[in-house]
Amino acid sequence: MNRSKFVGATLIVAGTSIGAGMLALPLATAAIGFWPAMALMAVTWALSAYSALLMLEVNLKTGENLNLHSMTGKVLGPQGQWLGMAAMLALLYALTAAYLSGGSSLLLLKLNGFVELSPTVGAILFAILLGSLVAGGVKYIDAATRVLFTIKMIALGVVLCGLLPQLDLSYVAATGSADTNVWMAVVPVLITSFGFHVCIPTLVRYLDGDVVTLRRALLTGSLLPMVCYGLWLLAALGSLSMQERAALSEGDALVTLVQSLSAKSQWSGIGQALTLFADLALITSFFGVSLSLFDYLAELFRLGKNATGRVLNWGLTFVPPLVLAVFFPGGFVAVLGYAAVPLIVLMVVLPVMMARQLRRQQREPEYQVRGGNMALNGATFAGTLVIAAQLYTSW
Repeated sequence: MNRSKFVGATLIVAGTSIGAGMLALPLATAAIGFWPAMALMAVTWALSAYSALLMLEVNLKTGENLNLHSMTGKVLGPQGQWLGMAAMLALLYALTAAYLSGGSSLLLLKLNGFVELSPTVGAILFAILLGSLVAGGVKYIDAATRVLFTIKMIALGVVLCGLLPQLDLSYVAATGSADTNVWMAVVPVLITSFGFHVCIPTLVRYLDGDVVTLRRALLTGSLLPMVCYGLWLLAALGSLSMQERAALSEGDALVTLVQSLSAKSQWSGIGQALTLFADLALITSFFGVSLSLFDYLAELFRLGKNATGRVLNWGLTFVPPLVLAVFFPGGFVAVLGYAAVPLIVLMVVLPVMMARQLRRQQREPEYQVRGGNMALNGATFAGTLVIAAQLYTSW
């Protein structure tokens, strides 16, 4: 095992997961409490880890140089490929809209006192300012992300050090709502926090199909976000009473969370560190998702890299999610929940369908995830529950 490549692959998995979705976790789980949230998170991680290993199995059987689009076409044909394409576009558009909504809220918070702007104008400004870098290409995003991700993790460390020493254990132990609707609303947001599966084909090529290293990297890399999320939830929910958590549902939830936690620490700098972390979590996630959408649309519509092609692609990339962000002002958590539906299609439904098909055709012993048909059926059932939970809470 190449230890350097193992570490790199593990961090890619963790880095892909840890982003702006982390900000939504205290908002989504505030009503049920810390321990129930951790129990749901453990189940979510198990589904995510199993489906990741399943996608690894499919990738190794179909060919190391194939991406998800190519794998789906090879195994399931044009119909499966169309389903995958629709799910990918829906996921990327929903996530971009969520980050535009959250970015608008934080931008307006900074401008408060200087100028009064509507959430619509804030979302447009956020898209223009940061979307211009996306249109410039990957080299600009790569340079910016390297610096911003490092600062983000330092800021998170500072926030945890400021909040954890003074958390209230009675707040941690407090039991929340037993309402089924509340619990069902939590699950889709948790799923989007473990959505690293799009990077698996890249890792298979990076590690030259080394099954042992790939399995360890996927499992370890997916556990790291769970540890970070657990500490973050402990710090956030352990600092807020049930009454204060209830206030998060009023007005702009993300802004309220930042302001509430900033007021809890005895250290005056915690507010700046928390605001910096929230800003950078949104920005780095926005960069990664919108760049993926920008490149995907360029390939799909065969848009050129000249000025005209980039301007047209910018419009295709940002106008639809801007419209969605306008209709859901302050809807950061709500839109993240919607993203869980196409994500389940990509991370559970398609891998299960491809694995079933390939296992029927398998003649020689190859890598295969344990559990057989029972595990495949269990993953399908769990994925169906997540989609049903999102549709139920939406209506």
